[in-house]
Amino acid sequence: MAEQDVIMDLERESRTALPEAILCEGKSDVQVETAVKQMLDAGKNVLLTRLDADRTKALSLSPFDYDAESRTGIAGPWTAPASKPRVAVVAAGTSDLGVAREAARTLAYLGVASREYADVGVAGLWRLLKIQEELTTYPAIIAVAGMEGGLFSVLGGLVPGLVVAVPTSRGYGICRNGETALHSALASCAQGIVAVNIDNGYGAACAVARSFSKGNRS
Repeated sequence: MAEQDVIMDLERESRTALPEAILCEGKSDVQVETAVKQMLDAGKNVLLTRLDADRTKALSLSPFDYDAESRTGIAGPWTAPASKPRVAVVAAGTSDLGVAREAARTLAYLGVASREYADVGVAGLWRLLKIQEELTTYPAIIAVAGMEGGLFSVLGGLVPGLVVAVPTSRGYGICRNGETALHSALASCAQGIVAVNIDNGYGAACAVARSFSKGNRS
């Protein structure tokens, strides 16, 4: 893939209300910079995902807002939403925080404010029950969990809002790099839970943004 092969979808947002983003894994620094330039030249900012911290030093991007935990960056002028949070991003364990943070950062880029809740997995159920009443106030919840993915079904039985399950690759042995948590989400008996692919915090945030009205980007 040469530099000239980079063709950004500049009209995506007008069709779907969700803008083009740049997945940095598998792309060279030149290709990433070319993609960013196309967006900036069109008067748009752009979200970069799966961008490791050491690569940011090789990229000539300004202004650029980078978050190491989520491995996301936002190129171009951007302001985080200051409105009341509409989405809860709930991480079962601290080892799931990278994926949860990717979801939160994507939501913020899309103009949707969120609040993050960490280390409330069902192995210590009291931690989740302690915030149950607060979670019922959100129209949408992104649930992030690895291991057996028990958080998805438990949340689905406690709150009325949309629950988007994000299985993570955290775990060992039979967890099979997130496959067990994904199967748990897909096989849940809690009604209405939807699932995205393993470690796909970005996709979960986009799914939630689609459920809200068009034109929510700041």
